[in-house]
Amino acid sequence: MIKEKVNKAINSQINAELYSSYLYLAMSAWFADNGMPGAANWTKIQAQEELTHADKFFEYVLERGGKIELDKIDKPEGSWDSPIEVFEAVLAHEQKVTSLINDLMDVAISENDHASKIFLNWFVEEQVEEEASVQDIIDKAKMACETKGGLFMIDKELGQRVFHPAPAEE
Repeated sequence: MIKEKVNKAINSQINAELYSSYLYLAMSAWFADNGMPGAANWTKIQAQEELTHADKFFEYVLERGGKIELDKIDKPEGSWDSPIEVFEAVLAHEQKVTSLINDLMDVAISENDHASKIFLNWFVEEQVEEEASVQDIIDKAKMACETKGGLFMIDKELGQRVFHPAPAEE
């Protein structure tokens, strides 16, 4: 049985993951509206990934005999001034999610919930990857702004991203 504090914290994280998906959909729409189909693809896949994260948390709570309590999802930002600004917002958001995951791990540790600590390790590792991936895009985009066609090449590269659902828990 999942501990009550951990259950409550994971329900909050489910909401955060759903908001993340919604935010990335807004970013995808912005990129599509601004002629960057590759970046629109990248952020739409990011939205799908966040939904799978929410589902992993959802299934974990049920598997542990917990109770799901869903909350409203806030409206995300929908307007940015440049592609780099969007990706800087992605990085800031991923850093916030990292903080939320770390806080969730702290709750599992304080509640001595070993199963949840093991479950959360995947998310801790995932956040390291997320932040590094986005920082790489920002670094490339800043360099690309110095040459004509640079953003076009990055957009083309981002368009190659394919959705890979998170592996199922064994």
